[in-house]
Amino acid sequence: MDGRHSIELALPGASIGAVAGAMAGGLTLFAGVPTGMAALSALALAVPLALFGGLFGVLLGHGVLLPGTFGPAGLYWMAAFPLSRLLQESLTGIGMTDGVLGFLVYQAMVALGFAIGFVWLHERLMPYWLLRRAGANPRAKLLLGSYVRHAEALRGRKGAKR
Repeated sequence: MDGRHSIELALPGASIGAVAGAMAGGLTLFAGVPTGMAALSALALAVPLALFGGLFGVLLGHGVLLPGTFGPAGLYWMAAFPLSRLLQESLTGIGMTDGVLGFLVYQAMVALGFAIGFVWLHERLMPYWLLRRAGANPRAKLLLGSYVRHAEALRGRKGAKR
């Protein structure tokens, strides 16, 4: 049963990763890449980003990552995003001209921008998903409680400033 509960926690992040990867891969069409290669590029990025996005949700559900904290999420994506891009480039071979190390360093820098967008979107979608799943999934209920405590702490800080 715990496996199903973890998969349910993974769905929002996996969805965000898959859509982001497909969109970014699809942008290769604007660079003049043939349609078949653009489709391969989109798939080659969407799959690992979906897996890492899903793992992000599972790590939240197991208490390894906490809602509302960007530092650990940024570090997570500084590793996960370059690995995803390396897999994509290994399959398509479109853009790695400066060697692997330079490529990975550049992708780690880009990853922080990706992490900001991912975390922002994830924190807007995940609570609604948790509300739907909290009755049948104890991990979702615990994580929803964590989101509620975080929101209450933010509200308390905002109220104290007035």
